[in-house]
Amino acid sequence: MKLYYFPESPNSSKVHAVAVHLNLSLELHFVDITQGASHTPEFLELNPTGRTPVLQDGDFVLWEATAIMQYLASQVPNTLYPGDRQIRADIARWQSWQLAHWYPACQTLTYENCLKGLLQRGAPDPQVVQTATARFHQEAIILDRHLAKQEYLVGTGLTLADFSVTGDLVYAVPGQFPLEEYPHIWAWYARIAALPDWQQTAPKL
Repeated sequence: MKLYYFPESPNSSKVHAVAVHLNLSLELHFVDITQGASHTPEFLELNPTGRTPVLQDGDFVLWEATAIMQYLASQVPNTLYPGDRQIRADIARWQSWQLAHWYPACQTLTYENCLKGLLQRGAPDPQVVQTATARFHQEAIILDRHLAKQEYLVGTGLTLADFSVTGDLVYAVPGQFPLEEYPHIWAWYARIAALPDWQQTAPKL
């Protein structure tokens, strides 16, 4: 299987982390999105949205990180994505929440407080940051309360849900996420970040 990825991207790194965790062999292809490599005709044949990551398994091509993670986890028996229907539904619930609510809240702060300066697109917009911060708190309260009751998002062990939601916290410090009020999120993130597969694949900030 081939993985077309940009290692500094949380979406790419969490897919890579799942593959490493499952001991799946991937042929890695670096796509430098900062130089427009994800919008070449060749890459757009793989993913018309022009985004990473993309997985190619023979003639089968799959894009969107969540779908790729589920596909990888279906390759071998594992505890990240067990066969129990209710557990899988619970994992899907948190992955859906990440896509619809958590990612937008985190991504805006990451862009305004970190990436905007790196890309030389000006200073953070105070109004945008204020709105994004309020949205972040709205979602972080839910996550922190859930993690006050258990160490991982689903059941008693690590699952794809943890990889999905943790990915957005990679830029928590440079993105100036207001996490001081959420000790359970920090403790959970520390557990995931300490995993050898996560340390091997996380963006090098």
